[in-house]
Amino acid sequence: MVGRPNVGKSTLVNRIVGRREAIVEQRPGVTRDRKVLTAEWNGRQFSVVDTGGWQAGGLSIDKLVSAQAQRAVGEADVVLFVVDGTLGPTEEDARVARLLLRSGRPVVLVVNKVDNQAREPGIWDFASLGFATPWPVSALHGRGTGDMLDALAAALPPLDAPPAQSVGAGDASGGEAPAGDRPGAPAADGQLEAAGQAAISVAIVGRPNVGKSTLFNRLIGDERSIVHDMPGTTRDTIDTVVESPDGPVRFVDTAGMRRRARDAEGAEFYSMVRALQAIDEAELTLLVIDATQGVTRQDQRLAERVDAAGNPVVVCLNKWDLLAAEAKDAVRADVADMLGFVSYAPALEISAKTGRNVHRLYPALAGAVEAYRQRVPTALLNRALAEAQAAHPAPHGARVLYATQGATDPPTFTLFTSKHLPPTYLRYLERSIRERFDFGPTPMKLRTRRRGA
Repeated sequence: MVGRPNVGKSTLVNRIVGRREAIVEQRPGVTRDRKVLTAEWNGRQFSVVDTGGWQAGGLSIDKLVSAQAQRAVGEADVVLFVVDGTLGPTEEDARVARLLLRSGRPVVLVVNKVDNQAREPGIWDFASLGFATPWPVSALHGRGTGDMLDALAAALPPLDAPPAQSVGAGDASGGEAPAGDRPGAPAADGQLEAAGQAAISVAIVGRPNVGKSTLFNRLIGDERSIVHDMPGTTRDTIDTVVESPDGPVRFVDTAGMRRRARDAEGAEFYSMVRALQAIDEAELTLLVIDATQGVTRQDQRLAERVDAAGNPVVVCLNKWDLLAAEAKDAVRADVADMLGFVSYAPALEISAKTGRNVHRLYPALAGAVEAYRQRVPTALLNRALAEAQAAHPAPHGARVLYATQGATDPPTFTLFTSKHLPPTYLRYLERSIRERFDFGPTPMKLRTRRRGA
């Protein structure tokens, strides 16, 4: 899905997939990264790639957005070229058309914002762009999208055809872009699950400009997310499945969260909603912190939100290579002080830009998943609690009479007690269970029930 900014690409994506997946706002430049979604029409399933506006020149981030669109074209079987029917062909449309003609990909020309029949004669002005039948649609109202999807389905390769070879689509100045795929690229979304093994979902969260997208690109081995030093570059959640030594992992890059959701507006509000949804749906979370700024109050609030979701969390102290020795000790003290409530979470000192220590994330994630799903035999659990109580009895003669693990994901234990146990003693018992059974970087829940209650 390509075209210049603000022609309605994301609105059309939402119409095709049948739900509001892409963030839409009435101003240009909302979409930046490539977002891959699954759609179906007349029994044929295909992937739709939403891209940002394709334009020449402009800010450096505009060039990065255009490069992402170029890569999407290079990897596509069919291109939906979206133009604005209310404005007629523009020089930017013509520039994109020349690049698409050079790419050699089949192109379906979609004239958007044709909201009524009176506007249909104007679609033929777009024949000057060099493509066959222009398809009039109204992405907002759904008008004409069925005929357009019929044309798209007819242009798709047969199901038994080999995958398209990636080609350059040309850069915004008219040159050729590099090939889009390469050996070792990540699998397409859902491809690994189709092989029979479900991917573990890992959300990458943090404040704006802490290096989440850089880490995401480093982990998946591909420039999938746009990286720029302007805060708020990522607007939507972007996910990719990669094959790790411990099986498939779905990494989800999220927008930076810098304020409470109720204070955000427009695209930032929807970005935060998507990020919070990613946290709730993920099995693990990577909390990325800019080590050069230390642990902030917003980092602390994000950690509280992740902890409340019940997910294992790994803290990533990014940009560690930029710190002086004395500053490193101060950051470690900040982590112990401000993130003490997630003390079970490992804090890895990494550099997403250089790759330093990023390889340590996979063992940490694997250990967290194993602990998250671990079940302790009842006899061993009660023996461990008996030894803990013998070493440090509870105040006022309170005792744990019996305990059992009621659930995993996260590990949840029910303690049957003779009297009320104070929170400090429950934390002691939790620590004893964690250390005895090596639960590592995963949250735990302890519930108490008094005898006779």
